[in-house]
Amino acid sequence: MFHIWERPIFIAVQVIAKRTLKLFWSRHRQAETPLRAWHATVSPAAGCRPAAGNAPLGAQGDFVGPKRRIKELAGNKYRLIVHVAYAYKRVLIKFVGTHAEYDRINPETV
Repeated sequence: MFHIWERPIFIAVQVIAKRTLKLFWSRHRQAETPLRAWHATVSPAAGCRPAAGNAPLGAQGDFVGPKRRIKELAGNKYRLIVHVAYAYKRVLIKFVGTHAEYDRINPETV
């Protein structure tokens, strides 16, 4: 959520592609609950501009680039990298994996 003239403005955010999450949690059953919770939080969430220092709720995390964020899930057992397209109100899943799998990739180019 961000504020213009002290009034909150809510923007629906589309998550692309939930199928990526489903494929991951079919291999890692313990990841299903945190990934479902993340998806439920970010899908109907409020979006905002990166200049405000925020991202769509649930897409918050460490910046890896101007529009990429890393989200730690389940006590940092799993990592999710998303590209936030603020202009289009979309969150694109670029990577989901275990912490060990994350250590083997470049989060800026995955």
